[in-house]
Amino acid sequence: MQKQKKHLKMSHVQIIALGFFLIIMAGTLLLMLPAATKNGQGASFLDALFTATSASCVTGLVVQDTSTYWSGFGQAAILLMIQIGGLGFMTIATMFFMLLKRRVHLRGRELLTESINGNQVGGIMKLTKKILIGTFLIEGIGAMILMIRFVPLYGKQGVWMSVFHSVSAFCNGGFDLMGEHTGVYSSLTAFADDWLVNSVIMFLIVIGGVGFVVWDDMLTHKWHLKRYHLHSKIVLYMTNVLIFGGALLFYFVERNATGAGMSAGNQILTSLFDSITARTAGFNTVDTAALSDAGKLITIALMFIGGSPGSTAGGVKTTTIMVLMLYSFSYMRKDSVTSVFGRSLEEDALRKASAVFFTNLMLALGVTIIISSIQSFPMLDLMFETFSAIGTVGMSTGLTRELHDISRVLIIFLMYCGRVGSLSFANALAGRRKTVPVKDAVEKITIG
Repeated sequence: MQKQKKHLKMSHVQIIALGFFLIIMAGTLLLMLPAATKNGQGASFLDALFTATSASCVTGLVVQDTSTYWSGFGQAAILLMIQIGGLGFMTIATMFFMLLKRRVHLRGRELLTESINGNQVGGIMKLTKKILIGTFLIEGIGAMILMIRFVPLYGKQGVWMSVFHSVSAFCNGGFDLMGEHTGVYSSLTAFADDWLVNSVIMFLIVIGGVGFVVWDDMLTHKWHLKRYHLHSKIVLYMTNVLIFGGALLFYFVERNATGAGMSAGNQILTSLFDSITARTAGFNTVDTAALSDAGKLITIALMFIGGSPGSTAGGVKTTTIMVLMLYSFSYMRKDSVTSVFGRSLEEDALRKASAVFFTNLMLALGVTIIISSIQSFPMLDLMFETFSAIGTVGMSTGLTRELHDISRVLIIFLMYCGRVGSLSFANALAGRRKTVPVKDAVEKITIG
């Protein structure tokens, strides 16, 4: 009996994977209700499942326009899933424990630490409070600033639109309510030259994408950068490199494509927005399908990298890419130790980074190959779709609505893996592995 109980005990990763699955299923049922759609008939199971997965996994890929298809109830259900998906269901559960003044036991704290990629169990409750207060405060401020633009344009509905877009941007959700006013699936294209809307949305995306642990470091040490943890230094460095490096690339490759006819200032603004939104946010201020091939490839690369660990963003994460780059440069220079910012990296970091990178890449390419054998799409556009799903980005060249049922299920699978973490999902399926006391003999092979 004791052995059986041990066997049934779930790991933290398995609980997190199951938690997201249950949120998706609950959201699917809500969206199938007649009250969820404007036609009063409810969504089909696959449409509801796709939308619930996209919202819970904060992706933003849609098969139905959010504004014109879903009712107020349906939009509220989608927003709730985006908020839960962005913060993580364990953070939301902890919030209710706090409101009820209930104590969170040790296993719950360990699970919470795993959920937000915390460094240690000690102080996790204090960090969670900061996360919750900070999230609602930032989303609230974002919503109020957006009201300056949306209320004069859309009246009372502008209040709801401001709240919806603020939460969606902070959680890197990518869902929008512009379809009713500026055309279905138009996202923020009507505001391509609006510095206020662009600035607020970009700020919310970046803040949500750097990670909760980095927040804590910044609040604790303020401008004393040398006191930051190595994780925070890497995240902030990579975030700035990717934002401004990506914007520079977009400016040069898109100025005669999507940027043709725009003023220099507007080209800079759209380039910056393209760079930021590609890293898992999913909004767009220019027609994504109209991007040049070079622009699409840059977007795919940024979508694959994504945000940072313990954030509302997806992708393989900034730290993964930094570790792989550092180890590569270190090997080429024949350094005995890999160091950055005055600290040495542990060897296990390379193994984990390699596994995450390889798993995500193989999943995205594998699904691309399967869908291409089912449906005939331009390969670059299809890769754009699959990498958008695995990176939980939500940008699309328009393929989402043309996917067959099997293709949609595969995209649903990628979105789920992308949010839970592809490596974590694989570990959840594999379960715990016993340590083998005997190691095989070592033999060298040729690499490269």
